[in-house]
Amino acid sequence: FISDALLGIMIATGYDLPMTLLCGTVGNSLGGMTSYYLGRLGRWVWLEKYFGIKKEKIAKFEYRVRKYADASALLTWLPFIGDLLAVALGVLRRPPLRVIALMATGKFLRYLIIALMVNGFFN
Repeated sequence: FISDALLGIMIATGYDLPMTLLCGTVGNSLGGMTSYYLGRLGRWVWLEKYFGIKKEKIAKFEYRVRKYADASALLTWLPFIGDLLAVALGVLRRPPLRVIALMATGKFLRYLIIALMVNGFFN
């Protein structure tokens, strides 16, 4: 939530709105892609082996992420689960350009809503 607060403060104090949205979106998306590429290093079997997560639970999660891969990429802006989704997309070897495009879209929309709320509140 730190980036949301920083974005709100910057907008409320008069920073350029389009540049603030662009920088926030790019920075947060690059962070999300870090999680994605960490996921590309991983394997689903490691979850069972090292974390004791049952195979059935892993299979159910993997199925959902595969089925809803595009929606998952759009939802990487969500607190807590967003990073897990980015890692899962990496493990599944989803196309990185598609992931970054969808990830950036979701993060931009979140920041745009925050910006509009801050502008409405302070104007």
